[in-house]
Amino acid sequence: MLAGKLGIVFGVANKRSIAWAIAQSWHKAGAKLAFTYQGERLKENVEELAGTFGPDTLLMPCDVTKDEDIANVFKTVGEKFGKLHLLLHSVAFAPKEALEGEFVNTSREAYRIAHDISAYSLVALARGAAPLMTEGGSIVAMSYYGAEKVVPHYNVMGVAKASLEASTRYLAYDLGPKKIRVNCISAGPMNTLAARGISGFTEMLKHYEAHSPLKRNVLPDELGATGTFLASDGAAAITGQVIYVDSGYQIMGM
Repeated sequence: MLAGKLGIVFGVANKRSIAWAIAQSWHKAGAKLAFTYQGERLKENVEELAGTFGPDTLLMPCDVTKDEDIANVFKTVGEKFGKLHLLLHSVAFAPKEALEGEFVNTSREAYRIAHDISAYSLVALARGAAPLMTEGGSIVAMSYYGAEKVVPHYNVMGVAKASLEASTRYLAYDLGPKKIRVNCISAGPMNTLAARGISGFTEMLKHYEAHSPLKRNVLPDELGATGTFLASDGAAAITGQVIYVDSGYQIMGM
């Protein structure tokens, strides 16, 4: 399905990462992938996982708050791959104190950091990738229901995800003439490193299981399959969309 496609994955932290589930699915479908890691702390994890795709898998450091890091990544990808078809943006962060207590108490700095890392980075990465996507391409970002409705404790991250989803639409419009599609997957709660930072997360999993139409939580493989569909020609006319992969939770009123 993705044979001959070249892609880059931002946001793998460990084997539970949504980014890793999608990367595995892309790899199985025939894509050749490069990976980035954020900081030395995560390098070993990502190196080990990326290494399972072959010893020559391209791995680069990238702090998305640094324009020079982003420039270096796309310069290297350009040299090694020559072109690019796929990009996965699975990057989000807010200071811990901003995910506790009340949204009204969000500091200016926490608001800035959350938006810079979680939303602006998509714009910066799309701008870096576009010149390499000479044959068109698919950019996929990860969102969550907290962008649309209030999820207690999600706070500033919900507001940053709303910004991410709006950015997806504006990027889809700008990049459409180049045959580059930009979409979001809004995933149900997953037991990832990022999720465990949200207080009351275990209750959230139980709540989704009880209230979603399918009466269960979403599986990593299902997110991988959706990511592969959005990367494929089957989704050739889909852009600027938020696709909910959440066992149907999003349709419920109560």
